[in-house]
Amino acid sequence: MIELHHGRAFVNGVSLHYVEAGAGALVVLLHGFPDFWYSWRFQLPALAAAGFRALAPDLRGYNLSDKPAGIDQYRLDRLAQDIVGLIRMVGAQRATLVGHDWGGVVAWKVAHDAPEAVTHLVILNAPHPASFRQALRTFSQVRRSWYLFFFQLPWLPEAVIRAWDYAIVRRVLRGASDRQATSSADDLQAYTTALSQPGALTAALNYYRAAFRSFWREPMQVTSPITVPTLVIWGERDPYLGLRLLKNLDRWVPDLRIQRIPDAGHWVHIQAREKVTPLIIEFLTQGNPAERIPRPGG
Repeated sequence: MIELHHGRAFVNGVSLHYVEAGAGALVVLLHGFPDFWYSWRFQLPALAAAGFRALAPDLRGYNLSDKPAGIDQYRLDRLAQDIVGLIRMVGAQRATLVGHDWGGVVAWKVAHDAPEAVTHLVILNAPHPASFRQALRTFSQVRRSWYLFFFQLPWLPEAVIRAWDYAIVRRVLRGASDRQATSSADDLQAYTTALSQPGALTAALNYYRAAFRSFWREPMQVTSPITVPTLVIWGERDPYLGLRLLKNLDRWVPDLRIQRIPDAGHWVHIQAREKVTPLIIEFLTQGNPAERIPRPGG
């Protein structure tokens, strides 16, 4: 049985909690909203068994990681610097990044700003920032992204999400949004416990607030091509992010492979894990994705 190990790394002014398994080439798994490291509970042991060192942090503001006050603390450039620092702090110079939702947006940014730190990039239902900026000019994507605007309000989004013991979060994670369950009762309790950590919910919403403030001035600061080999895996039944976001993606990502999963939604790595996890492993084993760094004590 693969063991999971908990650790902490102090990077970029914050302490990040992470969970890891295995030894070998480093693969860093970045979760989205409203997740935490637990979103990768299926991929961590599978990657470890395949000979990788898999590491999933709680991103800044989430669960057991630090939650600095203020919207400015959650700018995309800070989030990307956290991940570059984390790679260095665990003893590596380069890593594969696997990102879902907000974790994917952060991964795009790291690959753009610090390509020397990234060997392979795997993106799961997370729009390239420049592509998303274009898509938001269409009614269909604005309709799907209504919550982005709602989250700009002070205090009200927090109140709505906390209401009735995080009922809206439970509903989404039960699969009400795309008719596919992602979580058991125990899973739901783990998610609500993570969101209930002091300051966690406001920190998570501050990702959206920080992004919105600069969105129309700069396409989230990812404009030049992503040069690392990239696999995009997309659940076609995503109610939040339309397939239009894949159109002409090779304009910004020339070394690109796209794998669409027709029977999965937004949480494609959970809903279609029996397809997604082997796809990730296959992509990473086509070459040597990163230097081999053993886990301390492992």
